[in-house]
Amino acid sequence: MNFEHSIDMKELKALKVELTRFMMAYKFALDEMNTKINILKEEFNYIHDYNPIEHVKSRLKSPESILKKVYRKGYDFSLPVIKEKIRDIAGIRITCSFISDIYKLSKMLDNQKDIRVVDYKDYIKNPKPNGYQSLHLILEIPIFMSDRVETTNVEVQIRTIAMDFWASLEHKIYYKYNQEIPGHMIDELKEAATMAAELDRKMERLHKDIIEIKHANQEEDGENMVLTIEKDNIHIPFFEPLRPKK
Repeated sequence: MNFEHSIDMKELKALKVELTRFMMAYKFALDEMNTKINILKEEFNYIHDYNPIEHVKSRLKSPESILKKVYRKGYDFSLPVIKEKIRDIAGIRITCSFISDIYKLSKMLDNQKDIRVVDYKDYIKNPKPNGYQSLHLILEIPIFMSDRVETTNVEVQIRTIAMDFWASLEHKIYYKYNQEIPGHMIDELKEAATMAAELDRKMERLHKDIIEIKHANQEEDGENMVLTIEKDNIHIPFFEPLRPKK
């Protein structure tokens, strides 16, 4: 990588030190978001007896990776510009079971009082031309330091297992092998994305049917309601509604 006259090595080292301090805010933002997501997952599990989240993966771009992107995009080498222009320094990928879970989770995140959604891109309702599907959010979250408050961006991608599987393989084909992809393979990848989307829709229908059956059974067995919190069972008595005497 050749920065030519844009920045010399001494300036680069000084900027890297500044970036290390700068990126502490992004690390703390990831910690904060992971805590929030875990709380939402646990709450949802207790209330609905169902876990909508399969996997959560977070990553922080390295200073070297950030500098390469700054150079590639032609941005100025300054922290304010980096903060404004590069919004995926801190990233979280959430894999859900069903499409409906994606929108439920995004709504729960949006309802958090200290989170602001600054960008929302729905590649599920509007897939990319290559077939890629996912919901992308840029969230702004305040990080309380000892001497200041840093508002920090976190990119959140929410997708189903099928979407994540397709995206992972597509990434390997395009970037890991670093080869020109023949046209017929591009067509097959798009066809595979269509098949994955159809699988998601089919599993969503099955999921809704199972929920309806479960609700019907719960109404019949209402007198045996049990609430489980931290492995402790709490039996909730069921009272028949009072009927007027004839």
